[in-house]
Amino acid sequence: MSQAILALGSNLGDRIATLRAAVAGLGDELLLASGVYETPPWGDADQPAYLNAVVLVRRAGADARYWLERVRELEAAGGRVRDPQRRFGPRTLDVDVIAVWDDAGEPVLRDDPELTLPHPRAHQRAFVLRPWIDIQPYGRLPGHGWLTDLLNAEPVAGDALGLSPRPELPLESES
Repeated sequence: MSQAILALGSNLGDRIATLRAAVAGLGDELLLASGVYETPPWGDADQPAYLNAVVLVRRAGADARYWLERVRELEAAGGRVRDPQRRFGPRTLDVDVIAVWDDAGEPVLRDDPELTLPHPRAHQRAFVLRPWIDIQPYGRLPGHGWLTDLLNAEPVAGDALGLSPRPELPLESES
């Protein structure tokens, strides 16, 4: 089974409903979902706070391109509009492919302008690492090391102090 870690974020509209719809949109590909964290914006401070989460997904025979297409589908369904003037600007839904493992369990390494794996900045983002630890406490980011080590190293450790767990906002719908 191919597996992937996807990072989800939303800071416009009904943020939790958008994240829940994205998780529901994964259907039976969803294996695990993290808790939700409220986080300050990253890269562009002039915008509302984000809700962030991480999911582990799987599908037999899926390659990296498949996961990229899936995140694009989720973003489109979530009303994502890209603003070329604000690369890190606000968005209804942002989904990133963080890491992919092939059917044999080997990490996929890819250096391509369209999709670099693992994600080139994941090791610097507390809003990715902290939720990921929820679902894989002994996880490793390929090429970078243990998630806990990455989260506890500066400057990421300082950024982690700005994350607020939101246990009252489960990703599963309560209906």
